[in-house]
Formats: sequence, structure tokens, C-alpha cells
Amino acid sequence: MDIKTLGNEIIKGKQITREEALWLYSQPIKELCKKADEIRSHFCSNGFDICTIINGKSGRCSENCRFCAQSAHNHTGADEYPLLSAEEILAQAKRNDEQGVLRYSIVTSGKRLSDREVDQMCDAVRRIRSETGISVCISFGLLNEEQYRKLKEAGAARVHNNLETSRRNFPNICTTHTFDDKIRAIRAAQSAGLSVCSGGIMGLGETVEDRVDMALTLRELGIKSVPVNMLNPIPGTPFEHNRRLTAWDMCRIVAVYRFILPDASIRLAGGRGLLADKGRSCFESGANAAISGDMLTTAGITVETDLKLLEELGYEVRYGNE
Repeated sequence: MDIKTLGNEIIKGKQITREEALWLYSQPIKELCKKADEIRSHFCSNGFDICTIINGKSGRCSENCRFCAQSAHNHTGADEYPLLSAEEILAQAKRNDEQGVLRYSIVTSGKRLSDREVDQMCDAVRRIRSETGISVCISFGLLNEEQYRKLKEAGAARVHNNLETSRRNFPNICTTHTFDDKIRAIRAAQSAGLSVCSGGIMGLGETVEDRVDMALTLRELGIKSVPVNMLNPIPGTPFEHNRRLTAWDMCRIVAVYRFILPDASIRLAGGRGLLADKGRSCFESGANAAISGDMLTTAGITVETDLKLLEELGYEVRYGNE
């Protein structure tokens, strides 16, 4: 087996096995990334899916995710505020729409929004859809199918719900909800007719096997938008002393993910600003989407900077796979 042959088989329609994915992970990085970019080009052409997020409700989260600045179990000094008004959320959506951003995601802290809060967000989504041309994504925790249906009827197009890591490693990351809770919420969103964006965070102490296994679970779930976050070790969290990944680490991860998920939008997300090249090398190694602007509790990269980079790389900003 060699990288070129395996990549060509994927282009012809092959799904690689777990063993092949683990083998790929140990192969020469430059050859691996080059072939991953060829696979990306074949399945996705030069399209690039760019989105932004707004922190719609911050802090005081009941969940004990060990990486998170917003968990009430951690002591990080992160901002704390209740659900933003529809006017505040709409105003930022309009600014992003004017900049040429395609997708705008409302993200809230907490295990899940209440029915009353879901109704408030339905109003915000309806206003965004009626007053802008931007597509709305929502990340409201572990909702049920009925709640997701309400949000779809209001105009939401996509649900974001990260698996974060593999099933095996998940209890090392969070114990206040389970991997199966995540899976149930994802399937509820899909049953409600919404597309799903789901990925994870790299640098949590996971193994290579964990990284591959998470990607294989995403493939089983039919996920076509896959955020790949790099841990920003935030002081006050249990992972504050974790080793920060390098650009080469991230290139290898996104390249292997491209082999596993050949037609997905592989999206560089949180932590990208820590990379000296702001993700450029990853965008030449299989990644073809990004979250731009500020993250939830950390500064990001401006939309203007990202659009300039994408033009240099020959990408065209457009909607990726649903």
C-alpha cells in the first residue's frame, strides 16, 4: 500500500478502513498532505465554506467539559451574561452578511436551552432570515427533535454539536453528559430535517486512535461539515498545561480526515489563531472551510484577513456540502 494508490482508490469511491487510516497517520507528511489536497480538489473543487459565530449566552455552564472557559466547574474569569436579545444577534448578523460571510452561527452555553429560550431564538432566526441573506446555524446544546423542528421552521439551516473526541476518550473530557447524549441530539436534529456540523478538539490528551475513531463516527453519522479545533489551553481549566499542537500536527490531522471524509467541509475552527500561518498550510492539506472572526471566549482572525488569504490560495467562497 502507498499513499498515492490509496488516494486514487478514494477518488474512485473507496471508503478507507480504520487500519488504513492509522497507517496513513504515520506516513511522510508532505506526500500525505499533497494527496489529501488532491482528494479535496476532486470532491469539493475550489469551494471554501466560511462562517462566523456569536456567543449568544456566556458562562455559568453546568457541564464540566475540562477544556472549556465557560464551565462553572472551571475558574477562568470568562464573561457571564444571559441570552442576548434578538436585536443584538441580528445586528451582528447584518455586519457579517455585509462582509460576505455565508453562515452565521448562534452559540449558547449550557447543557441545553429551555423551551422559552428556544422560542426567543426562533424569533431571532426569523428576523435574520427576513432581513439578511445569511444562512443561520444554531448551537444550543442537547435539544430534542421537537425543539429542532421549531428552529427549522423559523429558518435555521444547520445544527452544530461537536462530539469533541472519540467514544473511548469522552469520559476523560466530560462526565456531566455522555457521548450517547451527543449522538441522540445529532440524530434528533437530522430527523427534524436539519443538516449537522460536528467535529472535535485536538490536543485534549487523545491518542491517534481517538482522532481516527471520531472521524469514523462522523462518517457513520453522515456529517458533511467537520470542525477541527485546536485546543487553546486556557488558564483555569484542567487542560491549561496541555501541550499546544503545531501547524504540522494540524496538517496531519486534516489530511487524514480528508482521506476518511473525502467530500466533507473540513473546517478549521477554534485555536487557528495560535498557528503562525493562521491555517494556510492546513488549507493546502485538505481543509476547505473555516470559522472566521472571534471565537466564543478568545480572539480569532478577521474576516478581511481570511478573505485575502483565500483569494491568494485560489479558493472561491461558497456554500460547502450540506
